[in-house]
Amino acid sequence: MPQNQSPTPVYKGIATVLNITAATVVKASAGHVAKVSVIVAGSAPGSINNLAVTSGATTANELAVIANTAGVYDIDMPASVGILVVPGTGQTLAVSYS
Repeated sequence: MPQNQSPTPVYKGIATVLNITAATVVKASAGHVAKVSVIVAGSAPGSINNLAVTSGATTANELAVIANTAGVYDIDMPASVGILVVPGTGQTLAVSYS
């Protein structure tokens, strides 16, 4: 690595919120979304938005789409305002963030 270059930071979730079934602000300030686990797939995708409130989620503030397929997904996205998780119809989610 060149002498004046910093290593790329590695973001890992240091906090989790489990059993998310409705729009939930997991952090009401700037943060970093590490992973989303889709526990129950549901019938529609959800989203992660850069918001500190549960209303106003649009594609203009969307950080990621949460697939309606069970599994664990690496998001690795910063949020400058807050982290709002909006499950799709019938989804149950878990999110790790810092």
